[in-house]
Amino acid sequence: MLILFLPLFLILLLIGMPVFFAMLLAPGTMLLVEGMDRDIPLLFRNIYNGIDSFPLMAIPFFMLAGELMNKGGITLRLVDFSQSLIGHVRGGLAHVNILSSMLFAGLSGSAVADTSALGSMLIPAMEKNGYSRRFAAAITAASSVIGPIIPPSGIMIIYAYTMEVSVAAMFAAGVVPGMLVGLGLMGMVALQARKHDFPVAGPKASWGERGHATRKAILPLLTPVIILGGILGGIFTPTEASAVAVGYALLLSLFVLRSVTFRELPRIFTASAISSAVVLLLVGAAIAFKTVVSLSHAAESLADLFLSVSENPLILLFMINILLFIVGMFLDAGPAIIILGPILAPVFISLGVDPVHFAIIMSVNLTVGLATPPMGLVLFVASSVSGERVEAIARTILPFLAVEIVVIFLITFVEGISMTVPRLLGLA
Repeated sequence: MLILFLPLFLILLLIGMPVFFAMLLAPGTMLLVEGMDRDIPLLFRNIYNGIDSFPLMAIPFFMLAGELMNKGGITLRLVDFSQSLIGHVRGGLAHVNILSSMLFAGLSGSAVADTSALGSMLIPAMEKNGYSRRFAAAITAASSVIGPIIPPSGIMIIYAYTMEVSVAAMFAAGVVPGMLVGLGLMGMVALQARKHDFPVAGPKASWGERGHATRKAILPLLTPVIILGGILGGIFTPTEASAVAVGYALLLSLFVLRSVTFRELPRIFTASAISSAVVLLLVGAAIAFKTVVSLSHAAESLADLFLSVSENPLILLFMINILLFIVGMFLDAGPAIIILGPILAPVFISLGVDPVHFAIIMSVNLTVGLATPPMGLVLFVASSVSGERVEAIARTILPFLAVEIVVIFLITFVEGISMTVPRLLGLA
């Protein structure tokens, strides 16, 4: 009977209740109904216990680092660097958009920040260059999902903390899948460029121009190198790496590039604090939610349901990808991972799926959901930035979503795509 809190939770979401309150009200109601009211204080106590964690400090630090980089004019330098490399090919600005997203991912780890920062710059430029506004918005939204896949990634930190998986292993496992998504999107742009005769952004840059663009971009591009190098080299933990990222971003923005003033810092700190508070409240609620999941034996019930269909892990992974894709249409990646991780992960780990491999499957699938109609968050951000209707962007993005779905299934069934790097580094 206690497991009925899951459909109750979904009903509360459908009627518009905020995720944080739904995650507490649904299990709390069922505990009360089942006469387990003694466990209700545990539910609320775990909100604080869930937030009171050293590893979770990485989330506000990485968010602050991304905000500093974004406000510090780093985006323009990345775009100029990308254009100097591939702006001369047919469909050049669309390729630049994707490559810039791949580079920006190593700085912010946020799909929303990517869409907002790159979209405000590249969508008008692409429209001026001859692309339709809806296509420019669609490719911006599609490429922005690379942000939470290539490390650092706030979503991966949340999953790692919730499911007790190594953050370093997840970061290492996300590199190749993120690059694969980017290359797949570039392949689709190349096909459409030939079919629709997309424009060339400009003449091929000289080596001198490429060198100048590289010099302007090299310091920001060192950010992911410092973060990943420090974590994988054992120099500092992911949480310490996030603090190093903030220190490096402050140094660049305030003293080297001088693109941010001390007067602007309070506004930047406030914006990142608000974003961090939203995420951390959800994490706290997730730990409380996870407590009731354990009490209800939901994972065991779900395992029995899956095994009644098939005991083949490959068939079950196919089914779970379909489920996650549908969930991603309606629920943002962070809350979806927080809610479903404690339920689904134990089932597949018991079937022999590597915990890090399943973590990447789930993270990438739900991240792609950020660009999936009807409720994909980055679709609404791209609509806001471009002024184009969400429905028009959603129709145009479909070929790119098809590419990302193919990549998801490749990651799922070819374990080496995500697991080779962490295994070579001794992290898995």
